[in-house]
Amino acid sequence: MAPTGGPSAAARCAESAAGAASPEPTILDVIDRRMCVGCGACSVRTGGAISVQIGRYGYYEADASGVGRDALAAAARTCPFADESPDEDQVSGEVFGEELPRDPRIGRYRGTYAGRLTDEDDIYRSSSGGLTSWFLAQLLERGEVDRVVHVGPTSGGPRLFEYRTAETPDELLNSRKSAYYSTTFASVVAELRGDGKTYALVGVPCFVQAMRLLMREDEVLAAQFGCLVGIVCGHMKASGFAESLAWQEGIAPDDLERVDFRIKDPGASAKRYRFGAWGAGSTRPATELPGRLVGGQWGHASFQLNACNFCDDVYAESADVVFGDAWIPRYEADPRGTNVVVTRTEAAERILWSGAEHGKVHLEPVTTEELAQAQAGNFRHRRDGLAVRLADDVADGKWVPRKRVAPGYRVPRRRVRLVRERRKLSELSFELFERAKAAGDLNVYLEPMRPLVRKHDRLSRPITQRLRGRLKGEAWRLVRRARRALAR
Repeated sequence: MAPTGGPSAAARCAESAAGAASPEPTILDVIDRRMCVGCGACSVRTGGAISVQIGRYGYYEADASGVGRDALAAAARTCPFADESPDEDQVSGEVFGEELPRDPRIGRYRGTYAGRLTDEDDIYRSSSGGLTSWFLAQLLERGEVDRVVHVGPTSGGPRLFEYRTAETPDELLNSRKSAYYSTTFASVVAELRGDGKTYALVGVPCFVQAMRLLMREDEVLAAQFGCLVGIVCGHMKASGFAESLAWQEGIAPDDLERVDFRIKDPGASAKRYRFGAWGAGSTRPATELPGRLVGGQWGHASFQLNACNFCDDVYAESADVVFGDAWIPRYEADPRGTNVVVTRTEAAERILWSGAEHGKVHLEPVTTEELAQAQAGNFRHRRDGLAVRLADDVADGKWVPRKRVAPGYRVPRRRVRLVRERRKLSELSFELFERAKAAGDLNVYLEPMRPLVRKHDRLSRPITQRLRGRLKGEAWRLVRRARRALAR
């Protein structure tokens, strides 16, 4: 994929080439256009001069007010969405070597697998195949690192999840499971810097890329972080996602104490997991299938961070190893869940195959085509959809970041409409839910959202399904006409 930039970026380059004052670092554009994902790399790089705080809509955002030009330039080199930072192709080439095989969808790879834990109790306590937490625990047990930087549930306060460190496998495993919730590693990484310990970090693709960029700029952190573990990401969610689902289950935002985004059902397929929420003092969760809740279907992109509209990395291309869900037909029926795995280092290979040889994990090769199939919808969003969103913004004269996808409308018109409708639905979910919370009335959110969801779903139906619906409707019309004729 060739990097492309928006008109503002091109104008800056032309201005600079003409001898004018050098342009402002594009991290300011990232912040102004609400493309900041809240990772915290800029804050760490500037020693806290740039702060990262929870914004109006329940996700972390950077604030660069009053920060000098030199600090902004340094921060921009660590921002995964700024033009000054190298992209995933360049970073992964530097880290893993240009000779490693590369697929344009999953990045560089050494091994590609599907697998799961063999222990039944452990796997049912995990969101998917259980390999992410197991691998991180192995890093600790083997002494590969001293601690792991990971996301886990909070023990109190307004936020449900946060980045923290684990020193033992038990600490780590007590915080296993997916967290679809905005977090930042800013304070944790700033605190551990230079403490003499070694670390692994686990995160979504943009967070892993941000850490790689930090390590390029900071020799201290580069020496401390021995392994970066990626998680395949559909998109990041603000806190409103958890709050809105819980409220539909009868637990208002102010009463919400805990959530579990993925409760497995032993009698159903891997995709039929439930969302669970605990209110104040409750011992059992209220649960429901996310697809039955407004905004619960992933494709609706409710409470999706705007940064995710401009991301083209699915398989955490800068990570030493990456884990995701094996949404591949032959694995989906298994309620235990299965991971897909991409390794990029010999060390990751050794750990996984040692687990297989000792009967701790089941591991089998899969093809890169199957990996792409497992994230087909994600690739449509981050490649075809990204091209449309870039083209729309360029046409509107807005700054867009340099991406590995060229702006354009290379999909059918109906798909273009779907991309735009999804973006609209995502944006409105924040505003409507804020109004609902202010009014103390969930219907202020639900009633306007339902028609938007229906419109989105009509556009997303495959042509065969639409034709079947039309034929069925026409058949019923013929039946009704025949009945009326017979009744005369």
